[in-house]
Amino acid sequence: MKPDRGSFRMLRREQLLQELVHDSYKTKGKLPEPTRCPQCGATYHHGRWSWEAAPAGAHEQLCPACHRIRDRYPAGYVTLQGPYLKQHRDEITHMVRNSEGKEKTGHPLERIMAIEDTDAGILVTTTGTHMARDIAERVHEAYKGEVEFHYNKEDQLLRATWTR
Repeated sequence: MKPDRGSFRMLRREQLLQELVHDSYKTKGKLPEPTRCPQCGATYHHGRWSWEAAPAGAHEQLCPACHRIRDRYPAGYVTLQGPYLKQHRDEITHMVRNSEGKEKTGHPLERIMAIEDTDAGILVTTTGTHMARDIAERVHEAYKGEVEFHYNKEDQLLRATWTR
């Protein structure tokens, strides 16, 4: 006689597999190579996106960064605020733009979507969490102050706040 396990029932092996990270903007499977993004010109080749020139007749598909920009769905939010920001706004904004330039060269999917003025200061939205973290860390390293990070793993979303 089998022991009584109440409402517990064994699951089959394939029922236990769950997606670890759900990112609707991440490419599902491999794209035909080469693939060119018609929006920004990035090329998918050897399993990654780069700024290489695509040959004539390459398959075209929107890259994940352009897809996020089109949908206005950022992966990173960086809030810069405080009295120090008001005094050094142009200098800090220039540093944020430089951070994008350095990161974007090697990683085409990491971009700034927008830099907006808010009541609190400046809100920078990015296509990737790495870009948001990089911006917050660079501003903190250069101007000190306080920085906080809040990462939501389920949504693949990073919110960073720098204050001084």
